[in-house]
Amino acid sequence: MLALFRIAAIRKTVLCLSAAAMLWGDSDAVAAAAGNNLPAVSGEASGKENLTASRKELYDQMSAATGIAWFRFAAIDQYERTIAKKKSGTGDQAKSRLTGISFPPPVWCGPLNPDQADQSPESISFFGGFGKDGSGDGLADPENDADVLYSMASHLMKYGDSSSDFNIGVWEYYHNGRATLRIEQFAKLYEHFGRLDLSGSAFPLPVGKTYSYRSTWGTGRSWGGARIHEGTDLFTPHGMTVRSTCFGIVETKGWNRYGGWRIGIRDIENRYHYYAHLAGFEKSLSRGDIVAPGQTIGWVGSSGYGKPGTQGKFPPHLHYGIYRDRGITEWAFDPYPLLKQWETQEYRALRKKK
Repeated sequence: MLALFRIAAIRKTVLCLSAAAMLWGDSDAVAAAAGNNLPAVSGEASGKENLTASRKELYDQMSAATGIAWFRFAAIDQYERTIAKKKSGTGDQAKSRLTGISFPPPVWCGPLNPDQADQSPESISFFGGFGKDGSGDGLADPENDADVLYSMASHLMKYGDSSSDFNIGVWEYYHNGRATLRIEQFAKLYEHFGRLDLSGSAFPLPVGKTYSYRSTWGTGRSWGGARIHEGTDLFTPHGMTVRSTCFGIVETKGWNRYGGWRIGIRDIENRYHYYAHLAGFEKSLSRGDIVAPGQTIGWVGSSGYGKPGTQGKFPPHLHYGIYRDRGITEWAFDPYPLLKQWETQEYRALRKKK
């Protein structure tokens, strides 16, 4: 038993030293981290690549300390960032954070705690709060990434270490089925690709082929009742290949009376990519499967506006829509600017190859 306590103490010491090196760039902490065979990350790191690397480093170190896989920390963090509202007046404190996970004061400090800014681990524990000291400075600071991740890990470890146990722990924290599903999807994507950066994209049709499109966002539709057009129509011959625009996971596949044979893919930014009026699907794809940009997912058709199998009520085309989940509601936005961007990027890439 004494040996177990010693091991736990060593693991937390390593975590504290490496977290300090990462978050503040202190020279002594950097040296201590190096002495424990942990790579140090400079506090001056800047740019998207360095930020991503720093986050991955923090997830890995917290994983070593707690036994929770890095991609599960990443999934929770990513979900929190995708639903976070824009905050005004971001100061130095906000810039110092690597993660986007935040705990409301009653959750962090305890709902009955008279001090809702409490940072004492002992009194927070007494009042049933989540806050814990993960950085070893004697404080449970909700603005300290090491404290935040360690506190979340402490909650998750109550339920076990399997994927189903993880989902239960997430549910018990959020009490939201949509949040639990999104975090499960993100974890699956991170685990599959083994990296944090999943920002690649592709045009939904093979560039250089025959197609035409323009912005059709918001135009009226009458079939099935008055409504607006939530997407862009790309007109092209029947049977043209339809490709995934993103790294993502197949969320829906099948018939929709408006969209006909359609497929929906969720990406790591919590955006839902909707491909409708297909002639058919790639046979190997099922719900829950993972796709990459440019991967074939189906073929252009003219299905929809009726019962399953209805076709030919309009010229063949791909209806492409994109929706963003903000935690409570999901709303559509105009995909036309993204389509033009992806098309231009692919044309440039093709020219460079030639």
